[in-house]
Parts: sequence; structure tokens; C-alpha cells
Amino acid sequence: MKLTIIETGHVPASISADWPSYPAMFEALLAPHMPGLTVETVELYSGATLPAPANLEAILITGAAAGVYDDTPWMQPLFEFIRAAATAGMPQIGICFGHQAIAKALGAEVTKSDKGWGIGRHDYQIRARPDWLGDSAATRFALGVSHQDQVLSLPPGALTVAGSDFCPYAAIDYPSATAISFQGHPEYSPEFACALYAIRKGTILASDKVDAAGDSFSQPLDNNLVGKWMARFLSSHTS
Repeated sequence: MKLTIIETGHVPASISADWPSYPAMFEALLAPHMPGLTVETVELYSGATLPAPANLEAILITGAAAGVYDDTPWMQPLFEFIRAAATAGMPQIGICFGHQAIAKALGAEVTKSDKGWGIGRHDYQIRARPDWLGDSAATRFALGVSHQDQVLSLPPGALTVAGSDFCPYAAIDYPSATAISFQGHPEYSPEFACALYAIRKGTILASDKVDAAGDSFSQPLDNNLVGKWMARFLSSHTS
């Protein structure tokens, strides 16, 4: 299967020499669960043109520093692309900004949360069990996060798969649009997340909150489990 990754942001320049790109992180996450997976990247943030969804097999939209409310030149074209993919029944996955972009494009309210920044390991309760969860007995899962914006409502026909008090719409299923999305980052290792927080420590992020976020990673993440779910979703909608 060929996965087209819409790259809406990049690893910050100050740490980019030490870490793979976001598309490479996603490929490493999914490849063990998807034999034969190939990946192509569309660098939307640097001006690349979005392809026609009907010509693709599957889509993944990454995280970004941008917000869905920003007047970024590629923002409205991205929303149109998401809606076109939904109309075509093209399987798509959104992560963090991608989660918010799919929700916004399909009719949800998305904005900065009055709860402030979410960083560190966040734990979510599973509230629905779509087929792509498979036979997993999990009732909760945990991912590393880095977000200030949140989805504040469900688009028509969408289903809340998981959430928490801090982030009620942390995983969403869109049955009629053939899409799923997660607010957390299954592609982030604890080490990468901490490197990302360190850039913002004492400026955007309070030092004590960054320290607490690092400590939270003493408990395990469920990146591999969420990667399996993503792979199962993609495989079930592609030949």
C-alpha cells in the first residue's frame, strides 16, 4: 500500500540533525504492521501542491505549528482536500494538527483551549470500539502530546473513540468520511518529545511543567498499539 503523508510541519531546525523527519517517524511506526508499505511525502508547509485525492491510496496528515484558524496560504486548500477525500471515500488519518484539520474541515469547532498547553504523557479512556480497534482488550491508552488547540465539538456523524477530562475529543472516528484521527502523537518517542519541550522551556512552556512532563514518561506509552490500530484502519479500506 502507498501512504501519502501530507507534511504540514517539520522538526524544529535546532534539533533536526538529531531526529528523523515526521514522515520517517510515521513510516517507522506503521511499517512493522503493514508489510509492503511505501510512503510518499507532500511538503505542504513549504509550498508543495496537494494531489487529487482520487489518485491516492491512503492519506496521513501530520502535526504542525500552525493552527486551523491561521491565515496560512495552504490552510483552505487543505480543508478542501480533506473534504474531497471524504467524498471519495479515501482513507485518511489525522494526527495532532491533522486531527484538528479533519475535524474543522468536516464541521467541528476547533480553537485554542482555555485549559492551556498539554504536554507529557496523557492517558485516554476508550469510549467506543470501532472495528479498527480489533480484538484489543484495552480500555485506555496513553500517548505523548504537545498541543494548545483542541477539537471542541464533533462534526455530524462522527464518533468519539477516546478522551480525557483535559481533552474530551482525543480520538475520533468518521464512518461516513472514512477517516480517523488522534490528538496525541503515536510517532513521538519520549526522548523526542522531551527534546521538543526543551526548546520551549521557560518561554512558551513553564519550566516546572516541562520537568513534570518529562517525569510523566516514566510510565509507558502505547505508540505501538495505536500504530496497530492505524494500520488496521488503513488495511481495511485499501486493497
